[in-house]
Amino acid sequence: MLQIVNVTKLFPGVRALHDVSFDVIAGEVHALIGENGAGKSTLMKILSGVYTDYQGEVRLDGRPLALSSPRDAQRHGIATIHQELNLIPELTVAENIFLGREPRTAAGLLDTRHLERETRQLLDRLNLPIPPNRPVKRLRVGEQQLVEVAKALSLEARLLILDEPTSALSQTEIGRLFTVIAALKAGGVTMIYISHKFDEIFRIADLVTVLRDGEYITTLPIAETTERQLIQLMVGRSLSDLFPKATATPGADVLRVDGLGLLASEEAGGRSLHDISFTLRRGEIIGLAGLMGAGRTELLETIFGVFPPRRVRGTITVAGRTIRLTSPRAAIRAGLAFVTEDRKQQGLVLKLSVAHNMTLAALGRWLRFDVIRRRAEADAVRDSIAQLRIRTPSPAVEVEKLSGGNQQKVVLARCLLTRPHVLLLDEPTRGIDVGAKAEIYALINQLAEEGAGIVIASSELPELLSMCDRILVLCEGRLTAVFSRHEATQEAIMAAATERPRAVAA
Repeated sequence: MLQIVNVTKLFPGVRALHDVSFDVIAGEVHALIGENGAGKSTLMKILSGVYTDYQGEVRLDGRPLALSSPRDAQRHGIATIHQELNLIPELTVAENIFLGREPRTAAGLLDTRHLERETRQLLDRLNLPIPPNRPVKRLRVGEQQLVEVAKALSLEARLLILDEPTSALSQTEIGRLFTVIAALKAGGVTMIYISHKFDEIFRIADLVTVLRDGEYITTLPIAETTERQLIQLMVGRSLSDLFPKATATPGADVLRVDGLGLLASEEAGGRSLHDISFTLRRGEIIGLAGLMGAGRTELLETIFGVFPPRRVRGTITVAGRTIRLTSPRAAIRAGLAFVTEDRKQQGLVLKLSVAHNMTLAALGRWLRFDVIRRRAEADAVRDSIAQLRIRTPSPAVEVEKLSGGNQQKVVLARCLLTRPHVLLLDEPTRGIDVGAKAEIYALINQLAEEGAGIVIASSELPELLSMCDRILVLCEGRLTAVFSRHEATQEAIMAAATERPRAVAA
């Protein structure tokens, strides 16, 4: 169906793709893998009409395909679900899905009833129980990701490109999406599936193509390869252990949460969190598991002082001091650091440099008579870049120009420069490649060995099972189970994540 022939794409000072050629067979799911910066997203933007100036040729059904815009790609039956969300926060779910294609009445007015009916049908296919008229800004990241999927489904495409579509989804939502993918495949839709999650690739793909450093490496039938082989092809080396869990000896309590509750906003009503209690010791790694909407992110945000104090109940004790966290600034001063779920919207100032993003939260370290000691600040940035192996041409480069994995390392670097007692990580490896994951896991272990307490919220159960000393399971804003490293299994965690909430202490 699709032929990519000798495609090369250059940016100023960067060769994103070099002489890439491979075919995509009609009616199959073709996985595309590679490290961050390998050229996957660049190639998909060529296929979706975002980039039009490139060398080489793309053929669809044997005929040259010259796209002038994403709308032109849609007219040719090509739809894309991008890794980075492409929604307008102020518009409703229905308005985002049909933006530019809104149904009209005979009088030319917006047909709101038809718009919401079509949207509801799409959301039902994804088993997503949200109102079509809800503004997107009121949705969680995982829900927004599924709205992106619904938008692509509304185009009834012949070729569907999925760029990390499950990066913010729980296991249950992933299962729903895969059911839709299977139905689309049965209906003759061809799909290119980009993912860093090997279990997904082996579950749904027919073929897999590997890119490395902008070059084509190979295409293999998924039944004739292994995860270890694909990792070696991706990174050009063998990763002996993706989850390098070290055994640290837990010390004294560094974080204690007692009876923590969060009142929902006035618009939503009810409660978001209910009577959660647990302790975290120095050198310990605790995992937070649960389905989308279970309260994992809300728990971390509450601990970090994101919400107004009038909505928060209970007490938080850090390093032996019971504190009232009225803001993230107060949390940082108390020794807490937070890596947010959405690095683009909440974790980074994209137009600022790598250096400025790193030092934003810790500028007080380099102040002298209200003047920043630039040399000391630059030394700290240089050391962080070396410690975290951040690939950047210069600390002065805008952070938006880095790959996803390196952007995530910049967020981690900013947190570490505050010298925290407790590190709160919300989906710390979301949307990054296997090599960067291994480096971040190694860093987490190192921090634990140095005495930091770490809490990881993740939708990837293998990540939690391999990295954590204990796992806390949330359901509907309540703590429903606590498992030690030896007790935890995927089955037990999923059972606790879906059972009727009951009071549990950790």
